[in-house]
Amino acid sequence: MIATSRQRRAQLRTITRNVREQRRAVKRMARAVVAPVRVQLLAAGVDAATARRFAPAFSRGLVRAATGTTVIKLAGRRTKRVDVKLYDRSRFVARLADYRPAKDVHAARVFAAAAARLAA
Repeated sequence: MIATSRQRRAQLRTITRNVREQRRAVKRMARAVVAPVRVQLLAAGVDAATARRFAPAFSRGLVRAATGTTVIKLAGRRTKRVDVKLYDRSRFVARLADYRPAKDVHAARVFAAAAARLAA
């Protein structure tokens, strides 16, 4: 139960951030041929926290299609350009069909549901 209005506002901000992140990922996948694994997981219907947590392990067996660059924010006003591995849709769908996290039952169910959604 949400005890205070401060906690209620924090939960609403979190929900709003997750929904916006998911919508951005869906829009990006509609116009992009290649994208990072985390974006593709979000577009497939995996929640933001699970996508962030399992993206490195998910992409470990994939062969990247291209490499892009993005800007990350460092402490203060500093930024840095970093390389991003991009994967194509067909390899992503094939990997999603057989990838299931072994130690997290909830995440395994989420990945199975996303795979079923993409297969249909």
